[in-house]
Amino acid sequence: MSRSHVIENWDPEDDAQWESGGRKTAMRNLYWSVFAEHVGFSVWTLFAVMVLFMPQDVYGLDAPDKFLVSAVVTLTGAFLRIPYTLATATFGGRNWTMFSAFVLLIPAVGMLWIMANPGQPLWMYLVVGAVAGLGGANFASSMTNINAFFPQREKGWALGLNAGGGNLGVATIQIVGLIVIALAGNRSPHWVIGVYIVLLVIAGIGAALKMDNLAHQTVDVQSMKDMTRDKDGWVLSLLYIGTFGSFIGFAFAFGQMLTMTFTGNGQDPAQAALHAAQITFLGPLLGSLTRMAGGRLSDRFGGARVTFAVFCGMAVTTVALVVTSNIQASNDGRLSGGALVLFFAAFLTLFGLTGVGNASVYKMIPSVFEARSHTLGLDEAARTSWSRAHAGALIGVAGAVGAFGGFLINMTLRTSYQSSGAATSAFVVFMVFYVVAAIITRVVYMRASAGVDSVAAAPTRSRVPVGAEA
Repeated sequence: MSRSHVIENWDPEDDAQWESGGRKTAMRNLYWSVFAEHVGFSVWTLFAVMVLFMPQDVYGLDAPDKFLVSAVVTLTGAFLRIPYTLATATFGGRNWTMFSAFVLLIPAVGMLWIMANPGQPLWMYLVVGAVAGLGGANFASSMTNINAFFPQREKGWALGLNAGGGNLGVATIQIVGLIVIALAGNRSPHWVIGVYIVLLVIAGIGAALKMDNLAHQTVDVQSMKDMTRDKDGWVLSLLYIGTFGSFIGFAFAFGQMLTMTFTGNGQDPAQAALHAAQITFLGPLLGSLTRMAGGRLSDRFGGARVTFAVFCGMAVTTVALVVTSNIQASNDGRLSGGALVLFFAAFLTLFGLTGVGNASVYKMIPSVFEARSHTLGLDEAARTSWSRAHAGALIGVAGAVGAFGGFLINMTLRTSYQSSGAATSAFVVFMVFYVVAAIITRVVYMRASAGVDSVAAAPTRSRVPVGAEA
């Protein structure tokens, strides 16, 4: 017998409803949401894997062209996170998860055709990449939907699992690419794309059969509008550009930069692609896993202190990349010995720091609004409601703005390679940004009068899970 996929009168805070089947329903929706979001993130970063199969002499795309396509992919994913946040309330969580999985078949099939027919004009890669960016927007709708299914006391681990499952998709598709290159060589990209076409179909059908729509689900649109006029909204979004924007931007760029490095050291394109694939996945994997450490550190020391330390560390690490890039440029593209080890170590350190920073910035968001709420003269219920609404709205807005950082990373790298043939000037720009972000964190959020870390160090009902980053 078929069952209805619309749930009326859902109230996860009702213990009787929760224990009599509500938890089972919520868990079923969570599992399929994690799977769909994971596959969506993988398709979002599909082009970052395809560059390992795209030698310039075959496909006709040089390094600046590839960085441009990566930038367009990340830009689409960032831009669409706001409408995706509103989509589940409009169309239903089940319906939108179904749609968001099936629509990604378009860029997957498009990329399959392009890879099978080398020599296409750049605009075709840009169009397919732009549509693939829809996979990056899945995070927003998935988090909004799962947030509605769980009671306040269990949102933390549920949203953390949902977000973490999505982040790991960036590393997973790179591992799939590594396996394909190892077994079939760098002329068989169709195997990678074929795997994800199958997974997209499974995600869409699974959502249709196993997930539910919640009647009367709403999103606080007014609070999201308020964030466009809020100083903390802009400042915290800027900090998230530095952490998550760096994570997703470097996730797209790392494989390409490794391939160019190995090619510059005299390896043929096939060898360079294989060696790059063996290492590329480590960066996104490390950045996905370190958010847990970042959350624990933020709980203990406060989100602002951890964020400040992260940006200081990222600035120092980027200095190492400036040094290695200078060496590479002066040696006609060659990078070996200790300089090559330093290049790998610096990039992996940078990825690890972005993960910690993702958690610490998201830790700061509810803490900032909790601290501000005490200055409004509201009663306890109104104060808590204001704090939660504005923190929740900023989580959606910051996720979109932060992803925009991935676009900036790849456009800056593209400009640097176009102007000098090296990434040195791009790394200098990144280093300056991280220094500025550290100063802003120190001045705005680490002052004793701000009270942010004193709130962050104490558990509050409005605290957002430390793992729930995009």
